Amino acid sequence: QVQLVESGGGLVQPGGSLRLSCVASGIIFSNLNMAWYRQAPGKQREMVATITTGGNTNSADSVKGRFTISRDNAKNTVYLQMNSLKPEDTAVYYCHTNFVESYWGQGTQVTVSS
Repeated sequence: QVQLVESGGGLVQPGGSLRLSCVASGIIFSNLNMAWYRQAPGKQREMVATITTGGNTNSADSVKGRFTISRDNAKNTVYLQMNSLKPEDTAVYYCHTNFVESYWGQGTQVTVSS
């Protein structure tokens, strides 16, 4: 059974930083392309950043230069380092992968507010 479990969300002031983690189980992690998505209240879920099995990354224009996705295959974990956070980054952040079917974590809340 594939499971994705996110952690690391919280309340942070504008300009602050957070690091999200997503641990995968029940699957060979190194074979997976991984992604972070987010969904703000009243908005559609959107892709934030992706990382391939080979470590190639891509990110949304809105977070370029501020967010960095990375992975540690030894720990079955994908990370999202978020710097220079803005109030518009407030959302529930989800970890995602596709392997035969689509898998999502439960989400972790990030709130950027003073």
